[in-house]
Amino acid sequence: MSGAALGLEIVFVFFLALFLLHRYGDFKKQHRLVIIGTLLAWYLCFLIIFILPLDVSTTIYNRCKHAAANSSPPENSNTSGSFATATPAPSQHLCFKPWSYIPDGIMPVFWRVVYWTSQFLTWILLPFMQSYARSGGFSITGKIKTALIENAIYYGTYLLIFGAFLIYVAVNPHLHLEWNQLQTIGIAAANTWGLFLLVLLLGYGLVEIPRSYWNGAKKGYLLMKTYFKAAKLMTEKADAEENLEDIMEEVRKVNESIKYNHPLRKCVDTILKKCPTEYQEKMGRNMDDYEDFDEKHNTYPSEKSLVKLHKQVIYSVQRHRRTQVQWQILLDQAFYLEDVAKNEASVAHQFVHTFQSPEPENRLTQYFYNPTVEWYWECLLRPWFHRILAVILSIFSVIVVWSECTFFSTRPVLSLFAVFIQLAENTYNYIYIEIACFLSIFFLSICVYSTVFRIRVFNYYYLASHHQTDAYSLLFSGMLFCRLTPPLCLNFLGLTHMDSSISHQNTQPTAYTSIMGSMKVLSFIADGFYIYYPMLVVILCIATYFSLGTRCLNLLGFQQFMGDNDMTSDLVDEGKELIRREKRKRQRQEEGENRRREWKERYGQNREDSTRNRNVHTNPKESNFSDVNPNRSSKYTRGNNNRTERDRIELLQDPEPMDFNADTFTDDPLDPESGRYQPGGRYLSMSRSRIFDDV
Repeated sequence: MSGAALGLEIVFVFFLALFLLHRYGDFKKQHRLVIIGTLLAWYLCFLIIFILPLDVSTTIYNRCKHAAANSSPPENSNTSGSFATATPAPSQHLCFKPWSYIPDGIMPVFWRVVYWTSQFLTWILLPFMQSYARSGGFSITGKIKTALIENAIYYGTYLLIFGAFLIYVAVNPHLHLEWNQLQTIGIAAANTWGLFLLVLLLGYGLVEIPRSYWNGAKKGYLLMKTYFKAAKLMTEKADAEENLEDIMEEVRKVNESIKYNHPLRKCVDTILKKCPTEYQEKMGRNMDDYEDFDEKHNTYPSEKSLVKLHKQVIYSVQRHRRTQVQWQILLDQAFYLEDVAKNEASVAHQFVHTFQSPEPENRLTQYFYNPTVEWYWECLLRPWFHRILAVILSIFSVIVVWSECTFFSTRPVLSLFAVFIQLAENTYNYIYIEIACFLSIFFLSICVYSTVFRIRVFNYYYLASHHQTDAYSLLFSGMLFCRLTPPLCLNFLGLTHMDSSISHQNTQPTAYTSIMGSMKVLSFIADGFYIYYPMLVVILCIATYFSLGTRCLNLLGFQQFMGDNDMTSDLVDEGKELIRREKRKRQRQEEGENRRREWKERYGQNREDSTRNRNVHTNPKESNFSDVNPNRSSKYTRGNNNRTERDRIELLQDPEPMDFNADTFTDDPLDPESGRYQPGGRYLSMSRSRIFDDV
């Protein structure tokens, strides 16, 4: 079982990352390298979160085994020392192997590979892929050149800082740094940047996640917020449509100016392929004009301008598609919340939907989640479930805030996370240790990662579900995850006093801490920034509780949902009217479909019966007609026997059109090359070679 736990978690985390990426990304349309890079970044970060509890339990077992092996007679137990030596040495029979024990030598190699791979992704590869994906170049070489130019300043800044540091170390005779110390300094610099961002995101998530569940239990709150989102999304949707129209107008002008034999025509064709289908049909390819281009008399756009236009087309099409999908999703959510509000007063305790789901539900779901169960869940149980969950999450948030402010205190131990782990360590309950560690770090990661999924930096970074996230945002999220996860794990180990630099105990460190190196090289960071900066989470939680950031954004002109604001009320009313209008439109569509379905079910059988009766009565006429004029009948029939009996009968029943020409009649009357089919069963056949005979 020692390696089975590690293997199972590796496989499970991979499918978890793949599922989340499938929800936000689009495997069919986005580049494979973008998908692979983002999947690898997400996978490594989630893997660290899930494997770290196993590292903690294995370290506690190794400490127990080491203490039992080095246990001395009782006269040596009165030595003054740290917290670890103050407790009696464990007996050998208590040091049993945990079910998830990982053999020595595996975890250091594992953490080293995972950590340095994630750092290579976040600092080198993913920024380059971002510029490559956002580039509007028409070739791989052009995209690589653009990416290198855009990242030259980015990489040059780091090289300049690192070069200045090396010169300072070489000049100063009192400093003698080895390679391991330089490696530790680089890790400390990356973790310092990550911790700075981590506290900001953590302070927001600790308050906003419990509050979102508590507000979700309020009647009408989610519906009012949905109306507010509808008004804002409609504005964004109209802006996206207008932007797309402007870009398509520029594409149309370029398409008309650059002829088929122009050297840049291939670039124009590449741009046209990225346009929506309806615009491609309107513009088409400019192949009807065979005039040679003349560079002396006509002005043509340059390749640089076409690259810029290509980039704008990709962005505008992606934004337009995203707003369209989000609008449909928001409409379904608003209709469902309105149904919940209506069904709360239902006496029959049966949940009634205004619109049925287009996708048929399976029989198992229909049996267990019937309308009665749905009514009790949506109208009675779900609000209480949200309240209870909000209270539990609030308790966790209070524990995190208290521990962040007191984890540096080792005597007495004030961090609640450290208290829980040490209680389990005294009894060597490894299952409890792993569960406590997993729940703690999982809650911390949820608070941080959910903020990453929620934040939106204008239209440059936005994680949209239902496969609507662009490549730039996916890669940027991978960069954030890789930069936030290592300091998050170090912060967790500090909260539980598993980090020797925090606990100041001479005990065996975890394998994860050992690859980070000793922070004594940079004492001002280890004893200053890492200790006191996390206390800032208290101020951030207070600011988030009073919605100071939301109020500041609202003052700057970015409309935010605030219950006590006139602008919010106006947007809610506007969104309510938009939802009502879309609801009437969808109701009319459903009524039309129902009428057509009822008409088909009611008169479809009668029509088939009447057609069958007509076939019976017309059989004698057909035989007589064939006997009287066999030559003419042979022209109306197909050369092969694939024509059905019904088609021949209808053709013989209908009168001949006035402009019928037997010479131009072909075998198949529905052939687009031979003519067209008119209502009433008449065939108007016109030959291309004789269409202008009367002119």
